Amino acid sequence: MTVDRRHIVTTAAALGALAAQSSAHAKAGPRAKAPEKARDAASSATLGVVPDSPDDQSAALQAAIDKAAERGVALALAPGRYRARGLSLREGSHIYGTAGRTVLAMTTDGTLITADRAHKARLDGLVLEGTGQPTAGAHAALVMLDASRDIVLANLEVTASRANGIALTGCSGTVRDCRVRLAAQAGIISLDAEGLEIVHNTVADCANNGILVWRSRAGEDGTIIANNRVTAIRAAAGGSGQNGNGINVFRAGNVLVTGNRITDCAYTAIRGNAASNIQMVANNCQRLGEVALYAEFGFEGALVSGNLVDGAATGIAVTNFNEGGRLAVVQGNLIRNLVRREHEPVDKRGEGIGVEADAVVTGNTIENAPTAGIVIGWGRYMREVVATSNVIRQARVGIMITRDPDAGAALVAQNMISGAREGAIRAMDKGVLVGPDLAIAGTQSSRISITGNVSLPAAG
Repeated sequence: MTVDRRHIVTTAAALGALAAQSSAHAKAGPRAKAPEKARDAASSATLGVVPDSPDDQSAALQAAIDKAAERGVALALAPGRYRARGLSLREGSHIYGTAGRTVLAMTTDGTLITADRAHKARLDGLVLEGTGQPTAGAHAALVMLDASRDIVLANLEVTASRANGIALTGCSGTVRDCRVRLAAQAGIISLDAEGLEIVHNTVADCANNGILVWRSRAGEDGTIIANNRVTAIRAAAGGSGQNGNGINVFRAGNVLVTGNRITDCAYTAIRGNAASNIQMVANNCQRLGEVALYAEFGFEGALVSGNLVDGAATGIAVTNFNEGGRLAVVQGNLIRNLVRREHEPVDKRGEGIGVEADAVVTGNTIENAPTAGIVIGWGRYMREVVATSNVIRQARVGIMITRDPDAGAALVAQNMISGAREGAIRAMDKGVLVGPDLAIAGTQSSRISITGNVSLPAAG
């Protein structure tokens, strides 16, 4: 964090002192530059904004925001609590506070901060506090920025929103080092991003989703979602996967999701829906209610690599070939401690990895899968799958392959399978095991090649 270098002193005396200090150290090189931001700031105290007042400060705050933007300087808010609603940022608006001590608190329902075409707007070091009342709509938020380029939201604490925490539409820039919690819908949502980074944030205790990156229509997005902590995401609104996700990418192409720590989500850690060329790389995921890492429906291209999954109904699923879902690499993941959801009437799972079309599954380690380590295809939906050099331990079945005569080809080779209670490699008809152990009996048909696999009994 860089709060010390960006801290803005909010009284006239302090401003003068910093200016004098800057002059005295003018010859000291780069160290003399930090206080220059203070000389470019308007103090809230000189603009009629009163901290810790019981009165609504919306009018005074808006006037101060407008005045600072007109002058081209930042607005420095002194520590304290400011009751407000409906504040609007201007192009170039910069509002600074003291992290954890400068609080903007909603006085009633609605939005606390909005912006439209507020290019280069910046919020830093503020606590933004909602009313915590029930939800107000799918796209409402405590902070709503539209069509704004090069924004920076940094070191914010956004809490108790009655809808989403932060909502961005058509924006570019950075959301970083923020803490978003207790949102009645999602923590952070981006729609139709223009070049966005969502990095180093904590999103926790949200009712329906953690971080959402969506597009109105399928297309290029390129958002980077990196090094965030997402935890305790419920699915209060119900559904079969549209809620309860740590990170959800919908219709957004070429999104990179990497280095995130995601835990305790009702459904999925990372769900890509119709998200072509999605990358899920080096994420750490624990205690998920459904599929940990999911690429589904009409996508082309998914790279799922180097992730750790500990505790889920399925580790990784690359599916919906019937809807155009295809083309994947699933490599080098560690997946363990899968569970079956016996309370579900049909979709119980308990699988390490499931793939359907145009996919390579290689170099993964899977342990404790009560249904199967790897599932290849479903019914006739399987085409050109390679599963090689995987280690599968303590599964009911090591690898299951659809036997439908209309399915495509598969190569299963050089895998190490240990302690598979009902066979190392088995054919199946939509989950129902059929025929002998193919690791012993050999290739099922001309379209399936099974070679060089090692099957070991369970350790004594």
